[in-house]
Amino acid sequence: MAKRIEVLVGELLSAHGLQLAVAESCTGGLISHMITNVSGSSTYFLGGVTAYANEAKIKLLGVKPETLEKFGAVSLQTVLEMAEGVRDALSADIGISTSGIAGPTGGTPDKPVGTVWIGIRSARSGGALVFHFEGDRLSIKEQAAQAALEMLLNHFQKGYI
Repeated sequence: MAKRIEVLVGELLSAHGLQLAVAESCTGGLISHMITNVSGSSTYFLGGVTAYANEAKIKLLGVKPETLEKFGAVSLQTVLEMAEGVRDALSADIGISTSGIAGPTGGTPDKPVGTVWIGIRSARSGGALVFHFEGDRLSIKEQAAQAALEMLLNHFQKGYI
């Protein structure tokens, strides 16, 4: 039986002596929930910030108001600032972040329901990807949380971390 992704991520973080922090918007704490379902995760998981409102992104994660005004909450620029902000706030080695539109309302022609940006920052690298998930609200949140952990795993496998 294959190991769950949160177990694999935990093993990699432990093996490299690295600590993780997460900044979640559209996933509402689901990534933190998945990670903390693994016994011993306190050795590599420092915590998470669920910053749903823009005010929370600004106050808790240091996202610049200009970034939100110019690009919006669901953008490459915002998730990179969120990932860096949570990394700094919790003194973590790696920060990952999510921001998106889980629906069923809130979508626009440019950013339809299911659009999710996921960001990652470490001392060595950073980046963000956009995803277009389908399904109901819970399904989109679950797909986004899974994709965030897969993105982190991929960064380890490619040697970016």
